Amino acid sequence: MLRGFALSFGDDLIAALRDIVTQAPFRRMHTPGGHQMSVAMTNCGSFGWVTDRTGYRYDPNDPETAKPWPPMPPSFRALAGQAAAEIGFGGFAPEVCLINRYVPGARMSLHQDKDELDLGAPIVSVSLGLPAIFLFGGMKRSDKTQRFRLEHGDVAVWGGPARLAFHGVAPLADGEHPLMGRQRINLTFRKAR
Repeated sequence: MLRGFALSFGDDLIAALRDIVTQAPFRRMHTPGGHQMSVAMTNCGSFGWVTDRTGYRYDPNDPETAKPWPPMPPSFRALAGQAAAEIGFGGFAPEVCLINRYVPGARMSLHQDKDELDLGAPIVSVSLGLPAIFLFGGMKRSDKTQRFRLEHGDVAVWGGPARLAFHGVAPLADGEHPLMGRQRINLTFRKAR
């Protein structure tokens, strides 16, 4: 857990995020079971993570426009690489940034990030906006979870033996962030291939 690590990237991150969302707006995707996610998503980078009735996968194109996802901004790459190196994962070069938007009440159920081909690369997760409770468990969904309060600018990095740990986000409490308003944005960097 790197408290406040992303704050030094502040203005560049927010400006880049707005540019990405202009090109590939947030949308609430459906799971293979047909349920609409409470979290709205978009992506940038060489691939984007998508879900629909056919399953979970990485795709180089936005399924709504058939165009490539917006390129990953240099500030995003620098933040992800520096955060990973700080924890001992030097040389991390993310291919994908999933961008999740939580509004009050939105949550992410416990899950494993296992759609990537390279499970040796870490996950780097950046929190912006409203605080959230991050749940981090074990290798089984039923394992006890630890709860971490994530504030604006906090970065969580996990990999190695913990790479497939179940994790999620508790329902977002209402509030107003001075920069981000009534939302939490999560940037999740991964190596997909």
